[in-house]
Formats: sequence, structure tokens, C-alpha cells
Amino acid sequence: MRHTISALVQNKPGVLAALAAGFQHHGINIRSISCAETEREDVSRMILCVEASVEEVRAITAEIGSLDFVLGMENLSGQELIDRELVMIKVQITKETVSQILQIFEVFRANVIDMGNETISAELSAPQAKVAGLIRILAPHGIRSLSRTGLIALSRGDG
Repeated sequence: MRHTISALVQNKPGVLAALAAGFQHHGINIRSISCAETEREDVSRMILCVEASVEEVRAITAEIGSLDFVLGMENLSGQELIDRELVMIKVQITKETVSQILQIFEVFRANVIDMGNETISAELSAPQAKVAGLIRILAPHGIRSLSRTGLIALSRGDG
């Protein structure tokens, strides 16, 4: 089962490596990880998406939650969340395909960020399913390069 875990951690060297090592020790694969400063530069929010059982997630969050650099940890799975992923994608174009690719970007509400003679690049911030849909539709046109941030998430409402 896929789980989304949010951790508030001290923003200092070694924190990311220590957390990743904990997941590795438990044999849990991290599908995506995103980490950046919060409104406080000494605190970072880390969002980890993992494939694991409920029991495995309970065990790893209890272990990691007790580390001195972890300020808070929450399993967001099962909660209502706001989630997004950013993708930047560079696609092969020809005179014959450029208008079709621009229409695809318009349908997905992706923003064109660069254009060359043979490629066009766009960005999209959306739920993971929409990002995956854009990639799937553009694949036959020839994706030259792609970069994804991984999932970022917050719980909905006042929680």
C-alpha cells in the first residue's frame, strides 16, 4: 500500500541521509522524496511516498519520530490532502506536430517555458495522476527530457 508521510525536521546536514537509512534498514522503498525549508529556515518539511504495509509504516514512523532532529511526523494516508507534483518536460516537435502538442499542453493547463527548433518544454503542477496522464499522452511524440519533483502534500483544512 502507498503511504504519504510528512516529517518536520531540523534543517541540518545528515538528516536526509539518516531518514533514508532508516527506511532502508526496514526494507521500505522510498518512491519519492521532497524536502525543503518551511517558513523557518532552520526547519524543513520532508514528504516521503513509500510502498509498505500499515505495520511497517507504524514501525518506521515510531523509530524515526524518536530521533532528536525530527520535530514532528505524520502519516497523511487516509486523510484528506492537498497534493501536487511538478514536472518539467521537453518534447520533440516538428512543423506538423507543434500545434497538436500545444493543444495537449492547453488541455492539461501546462505552461510552455522554453522552445527551440526541435523541442518544446513545459511545466505542470498537478496531482500525480494528471502528471502521469500528460507524460503518457506525450510519450508517442518523443520525450527528450523529463524532471519530476516527487509528491508534496499538506493535510486539508485546519489540521
